[in-house]
Amino acid sequence: MYTFHDLEKSMRGYLNDYEVQRVHAAYEFSARAHDGQQRLTGEPYIHHPLEVAGVLAEMHMDYQTLMAAILHDVIEDTPTVKNEIRRKFGRGVADLVDGVSKLTQIKFDSREDAQAHNFRKMIMAMSNDIRVILVKLADRLHNMRTVGVLPPDKRRRIARETLDVYAPIAQRLGINSIRLELEELGFATLYPMRHRILTEMVRKVRGHRKEIIDKIRTALKRRLRQEKIPAQIIGREKHLYGIYQKMHSKGLSFSEVYDVYAFRIIVDNVDTCYRTIGTVHNLYKPVPGKFKDYIAIPKSNGYQSLHTILFGPFGVPIEVQIRTGEIDEVAEQGIAAHWLYKVGGGTDRRSTHKRAREWLKRIVEMQTTAGNPQEFLENVKIDLFPESVYIFTPKGKIIELPRTATAVDFAYAIHTDVGNSCVGVRIDRRLAPLGTRVTTGQTVEIITAPGAEPNPAWLNFAVTAKARSNIRYYLKDLKHNEAIALGKRLLNRELETYDTNFDRVDKSIISRVLAEYHLLDKEELLNEVGLGNRMAPLVARHLLGDENSALQRKQNGRDSLPLVIKGTEGMVIKFPKCCLPIPGDPIRGFVTTGRGIVIHNQTCPNVSEYRNHPEKWVNVEWASNITTDFPTNIRVEVTNQRGVLATIASTIANQDANIVHVGTSDNDDRYTTLKFVVEVHDRQHLAQIMRRLRSLKHVSRISRK
Repeated sequence: MYTFHDLEKSMRGYLNDYEVQRVHAAYEFSARAHDGQQRLTGEPYIHHPLEVAGVLAEMHMDYQTLMAAILHDVIEDTPTVKNEIRRKFGRGVADLVDGVSKLTQIKFDSREDAQAHNFRKMIMAMSNDIRVILVKLADRLHNMRTVGVLPPDKRRRIARETLDVYAPIAQRLGINSIRLELEELGFATLYPMRHRILTEMVRKVRGHRKEIIDKIRTALKRRLRQEKIPAQIIGREKHLYGIYQKMHSKGLSFSEVYDVYAFRIIVDNVDTCYRTIGTVHNLYKPVPGKFKDYIAIPKSNGYQSLHTILFGPFGVPIEVQIRTGEIDEVAEQGIAAHWLYKVGGGTDRRSTHKRAREWLKRIVEMQTTAGNPQEFLENVKIDLFPESVYIFTPKGKIIELPRTATAVDFAYAIHTDVGNSCVGVRIDRRLAPLGTRVTTGQTVEIITAPGAEPNPAWLNFAVTAKARSNIRYYLKDLKHNEAIALGKRLLNRELETYDTNFDRVDKSIISRVLAEYHLLDKEELLNEVGLGNRMAPLVARHLLGDENSALQRKQNGRDSLPLVIKGTEGMVIKFPKCCLPIPGDPIRGFVTTGRGIVIHNQTCPNVSEYRNHPEKWVNVEWASNITTDFPTNIRVEVTNQRGVLATIASTIANQDANIVHVGTSDNDDRYTTLKFVVEVHDRQHLAQIMRRLRSLKHVSRISRK
């Protein structure tokens, strides 16, 4: 069992007496607070905080971090409060402990909701002091080491969370040693059978590889000695989760993944790294396109190394990593290798810390635009898996993006305002759609325009968390404003039947109605009406007083005027795909909770389903001066002849209409049905297109359905 004496031996190697004493004082306080508590393993609870501190001591973390590790469960699992820790051990330690502690005083609707809120709290604390996540990673590591005592469903849930969130965070911060163990433990817990099979397969083939590994290592040593390059050559063993991921994601067999021989060469400085890469390329032929220079362009987590793949003896592939000793330390310990509170540190360590800070800054920006904690957690998960590409701005600055990123992601990576106002892109000086995927080495120039706005369709291809969260945030704000405008129109439409409007309603009456509805202000009331959460006729009667409004409406003897539809109302007026109404069609509006008003063609089959809710129907009519185009369906049955699709498409285009979508289905060998979604001005424009199509030789039948 790990004891304080074991921890003290680790600390004595790098902490002074005063610092060791402070850690011991924290241990005594934690032991008293947890007295009588046991873990499911049967051990005294204090054993867990000691193990967590031991993990951090191996990383040579400062004494305040070790104190926080020993105290990390005191607020959550004992009656101790944060102020007591602040008085005894200082604000820094208290803030660290509080940052790791879960929100236990608040009741949540679900476990997922609680997880999202706790994760957001931890990330916010981590943005102030990055040591919070180091304590949390060490805590999760020891919990995974002892996860076997938990019930199977809880075991699997914790393992999934570890693989989805905590191992990727460790990778993002460059802490390779913790990441690898978290991945191995998570894999063994979540997929025990797959883990056992892979372990056995690795054990069987390991003996057969030794001769080839020794031969390659000897050849590398001899050639480096001839070039007078002092180096340490290490054979790298592929870890099981990495093997499983490659097999699973790329559809490869075990032999295809494992039959790659991996070596790491450690040299004294960066110049020697580049000399060494030339030497090994001279010894074995390199595989074209497989050389990667992460020293010149580090990964997002600060990782640096030269990577190459070679054709080895007997045709076996050899993976080689070349780096300096300092870079190797950073690759294993990441952010912990250069500690903000530790004096000194080389350029590589400072670079790692800077990149971690930049990532945290992006995470905090996501938090401000996320609608709720669950959305924030999903955005962070997206941002944790960056298989990167490197893109150049026109001025030569390098922008790192995920492998599947598009031009829109690039625009938001430059600046949120650039993303919000982009209208086009030039990739290597050629115009391209904003949804085009970018690849390493391309030069991308974003074209912006004043007054341009994000398009909801961008969410179909934007992949970075920053782009998606900013697009959603802008559209939410836009929908909110549109809902307020629609709500006011709906209320005024009802109030006009009582010879008044919303602006003329007394403020004291509005305040009373707001209080009864538990709303903050009149904008929130209008938003509720616009989104369909409250019915405009009921709100109008409530504003005027039910008895007075009924009498006044009776005296006026008129119903509310139709709501005029222009097609430019935005996201709170929707045209469903079931009927796709266009100007000239007879229409009805249906108020849908949370979505606004859905406009149906009166002949739509779905209209009959809504007849049971007459209070939700809204009388609507088309505006007289509509300039917007509307999509509608055209179904064309044709004889199956070569070139008929091109003939029909060009005919539609010649009638000043845009084809949005086309689909086909074969009826038999003779006839084919073509289904178009076409943007038209109105019903008259559609009739003109259909007359022109009906005159074509191979068209046998045409309709809107």
